[in-house]
Amino acid sequence: MGIYWKLIWAYIKIGIFGFGGGYAMLSLVEKAVVEPGWISETMFTDIVAISQMTPGPIGINSATYIGFVAPGSVDPAFNGIIWGLLGSVLATLAVSVPSFFLVLYSSHFIRRHNESGAIKAVFSGLRPVVVGLIASAAIMLMNAANFNPNGISTQMWTNIAICVIAFCLAFFPIKVKKKSFKMHPILIIILAGIAGFLLYY
Repeated sequence: MGIYWKLIWAYIKIGIFGFGGGYAMLSLVEKAVVEPGWISETMFTDIVAISQMTPGPIGINSATYIGFVAPGSVDPAFNGIIWGLLGSVLATLAVSVPSFFLVLYSSHFIRRHNESGAIKAVFSGLRPVVVGLIASAAIMLMNAANFNPNGISTQMWTNIAICVIAFCLAFFPIKVKKKSFKMHPILIIILAGIAGFLLYY
């Protein structure tokens, strides 16, 4: 049962110190679950992709998924749906309950002192930190598990091309008959999935 206590403790820390939302806490999640060997780096990147495609915050989605697979990967005795569901529930509660109470208290405190110079100074320092954490998460995901999992150079360059095209479609507006619009992220995800199926199946 030690893995469950470790899961709870890891996700309590992530829930308390995971500033900046899901993207910013990715490096914290990786350090907590990949470095101890609970899941592989490849599985972690797959979990991030699944967490992005499913509804809900990435932090909670990843906690639910990792809580399900980690016990069985650490100890074969915990293989099975019941043990996986237990891990999912514990990890999800551990990451969300501390955050809930922190937000509940801090929002009340900030509302009372929103004109305070000290509060404004704290937020001025937090903003660039959050941007840095999100940037570090983006760099962290630019790894071999995402772009070159099989060690094939052509696959790596194909994956890089898919990444660049997806970025361009999401960031730059498309002009059609003097009208410009940005492609919806859901459509980009669907197109990327179709491209992956056609290229790698």
